[in-house]
Amino acid sequence: MSVIDIWLLVVIVVLVVAASVLAVAETAITRMSRSRAAALAEQHPRRGPLVQRIVSNLERDLNAVYLSVNIVQTVQASLVGVLSARLFGPLGVAIGIVLNVVVLFTLAEAAPKTWALQHTDRAALLTAPMVDGIGRLMRWPARALIGVANIILPGKGLKQGPFVTEEEILALAEEAAEAAVIEESERELIESIIDFGDTVVREVMVPRPDVVSVGRDSSVREVVDVAIEAGLSRLPVYGESSDDVVGVVNVRHAFRAEREGAGSEPVTTVMRDAYFVPETKPVRDLLAEMQLTKTHLAVVVDEYGGNAGVVTLEDLLEELVGDITDEFDSETEDLQRLANGEVLVVGSFNVGDLNEELDLHLPEGDWDTVGGLVFGKLGRVPVPGDAVESDGVRLVVERVDGRRVTRVRVRDLRPVDGPNP
Repeated sequence: MSVIDIWLLVVIVVLVVAASVLAVAETAITRMSRSRAAALAEQHPRRGPLVQRIVSNLERDLNAVYLSVNIVQTVQASLVGVLSARLFGPLGVAIGIVLNVVVLFTLAEAAPKTWALQHTDRAALLTAPMVDGIGRLMRWPARALIGVANIILPGKGLKQGPFVTEEEILALAEEAAEAAVIEESERELIESIIDFGDTVVREVMVPRPDVVSVGRDSSVREVVDVAIEAGLSRLPVYGESSDDVVGVVNVRHAFRAEREGAGSEPVTTVMRDAYFVPETKPVRDLLAEMQLTKTHLAVVVDEYGGNAGVVTLEDLLEELVGDITDEFDSETEDLQRLANGEVLVVGSFNVGDLNEELDLHLPEGDWDTVGGLVFGKLGRVPVPGDAVESDGVRLVVERVDGRRVTRVRVRDLRPVDGPNP
């Protein structure tokens, strides 16, 4: 072995070590959450703040690390090929490829990344100065190459760095719950928060037929009577028709007015302007607006400007934390499991929630509720006994109130998988 061969071997070893350190750094910063980085900044004043800065600016430092890994591995693989060819001749290229794959995978990929996963905090603190230096040194070359990638694939560049999809977050939460790292209730809350971003007002509102309201000619005393009977704290006030909502009355104000001797006065003397929202408005945006404006009830309007229903702050919060039941809520369950395996649901039960509850695949088209699904499949006003089948599920209308489906029996017709004979 000549002096040149020895120097080539030394450089190869150095590059393998560099690739290993870069693999540790890459794994550590990609596995480090912002909350954990903030905790490290408090616990380790020397390097912790550097880790926090890196995690907060991943698109700069991580892309530079990726480029450095690519350079180191490419140069190392080329030198292994050159050295093998010098030592073993034509067969040396094949030997070099095998050695490079084994060495690179074991020493520069599997082992360091496994260690970084097991000691993420320590790995992040140890490699933070190096990552910061690489980020400063390789920032512009990385940006230049990303610019080329953005030209080749418009809109699909790497300038935003790595990201995690909602599906991956849900999968991680599921695994964490199964491993008892988090509670099942915490997993459900994570799922609710993610679903919350995709939900619109129409899916959570109280539909107009179920809304308890009063006319603007009603007296304050009549409003108090209606509120006591219904167990509600706020009531919409309508004018010429139920589509003509002119305001909302807070029952507390009505009580105060009655005690002050104004029970015979019209409700318009104590009502306030209504807050109107479109039925397609995302609930996350509405929640923020209602908190900002201190509004507890909003009137939902459809695309034609008609009254579609109302939505309350409680309705929005229930999407996050589940049903909030008080002493005025009905004791009737929205979903009842029967002894014969069938399920009885109210017509207003959300189709998506039913699919999730029973592991079904009922279509979610122009309707949101089970009653709407039955309407859509029948193409007419249902009557008790009407049945429709969809995706292996039979829906039988149990009860109808006027033209509304109020109760539906659900039967899963799909065969149950069992052991082969």
